[in-house]
Amino acid sequence: MYLEEVKTLLADVLNLGDAGQALSADSPLLGALPELDSMAVISVIAAIEDRFGIMIDDDDISARTFETLGSLAAFVADKAQQ
Repeated sequence: MYLEEVKTLLADVLNLGDAGQALSADSPLLGALPELDSMAVISVIAAIEDRFGIMIDDDDISARTFETLGSLAAFVADKAQQ
């Protein structure tokens, strides 16, 4: 459930178009998507907070969180269930 929602959110925030729909759980994010720079990470975090009604502290975020689409979706699922 979270994987598809996070994929759609990421594609929308980063304006990935059709390339966003090609993302899979194993798709690398940081370093692989030029659109995902430091400012975009902040926008993605804000969109996740709004969409899923969760609060994300700075200490919660690491490069590992944004390693792949699957790791980001797992992070969101974990935060949403807390």
